[in-house]
Amino acid sequence: MKSKIGMIKSLFLCGIGLFTAMNTWAQELEIAQDTIRIFEDKIVLNDATQKYPQFKVGGVFQTRYLDNFKRGVDINGLHYGEGEGTNNSFEIKRMRVSMNAKVTENLEVVALVNLADFKSDPKTKVLENAYAKYTLNRYLQFTVGQFRPLFGMEETYPVDVVKSIDYSNSYYMFGDNGWTSFQIGAAVTGSVDLGSVPMSYGVSVTNGNGKNKTDNDDGKHYSSRLLFNVDPKHKINVGISGGIGEVQRQTIYAVGAEATAFFPMGDRWSIDFQLEAKQGVNHQLYFSQPVDQRLGDIDDYLMKSFYILPNVRYDLGKKRLQTIEFACRYEYLDGSAHFNSNGRQTWVPMVSLEFLKNYGARLQVGMQIDNYKTNIEQTKSYNSNLAFIQFQCRLQ
Repeated sequence: MKSKIGMIKSLFLCGIGLFTAMNTWAQELEIAQDTIRIFEDKIVLNDATQKYPQFKVGGVFQTRYLDNFKRGVDINGLHYGEGEGTNNSFEIKRMRVSMNAKVTENLEVVALVNLADFKSDPKTKVLENAYAKYTLNRYLQFTVGQFRPLFGMEETYPVDVVKSIDYSNSYYMFGDNGWTSFQIGAAVTGSVDLGSVPMSYGVSVTNGNGKNKTDNDDGKHYSSRLLFNVDPKHKINVGISGGIGEVQRQTIYAVGAEATAFFPMGDRWSIDFQLEAKQGVNHQLYFSQPVDQRLGDIDDYLMKSFYILPNVRYDLGKKRLQTIEFACRYEYLDGSAHFNSNGRQTWVPMVSLEFLKNYGARLQVGMQIDNYKTNIEQTKSYNSNLAFIQFQCRLQ
């Protein structure tokens, strides 16, 4: 009997000890959770040491030497024949200065100017980015002002990290038609996960008539882009873009598809690819024609493009020379595929020496070779072999 009472006492004492230990552990856990909540609220989300506004200044400087090996064609690709023209020249391509002002944790204002554009009429050139962006979370951000609406991969990175000497020819043609480059309007962007596949999106509405201009009619450009990261290991991304708009009471459209991939080849070698195809109404060409000389409807003035850009990279890891890259972009562009078609094929072989990481200091040497289906004298639709040497410094 005594042994049973002793056993009960022992169990009772063990129970009390276990309860006390659990109660103490629960209190400590609650205190720890409160500490974590306070840390997240005060330090991570609302860090009192963070002072606003915060400013970040950046920019890029690009200077180059150009020499057109095609005699009778100047450095801008204009055929002058037996007349006078400029076959070689030094130039400052870009002198960009940017400022990012973080007004609050979620609100930022961005400005970007290209001072090199003062060399010609600067009214609608110098000011490039001028927008405010509010980030609610990774799923939803709002942008208003002058920015680059998402339509194709080239809108997602600055020109100073382009794997070639410049953006594609189609980027500028679609920019002239209001789909790419700097436009004024509003946009909604964000990213979500579709199962195991991350997807980013962008939807925008813009005037569609370029930089620093009020709209010249009531029509707007409505565009969108979806990008799927189907293989993070090899950076395989697949995207589609589409847009519809109205210009002078005429309906226009544009569509595009894109893909990128990256493949390491050993410790130092790697190769990446970019390819993109676009098609849209060339309303700029349509409205530039006298009414009595227009052929068919506006939809018949079709611009089509395709390019592929492989880039081979070798990492040296030296103090004064980081990498060597070999790139060769091929592009086909036709600004009027249905009427008076005169397709332009462009090859841009190039060697790039990177002296500082992220193209902080970079030397590019290569040639832009343009071949037209039909050469048209006294115009820019003429074969050209433009050699270039460009040096770049980038401030981040």
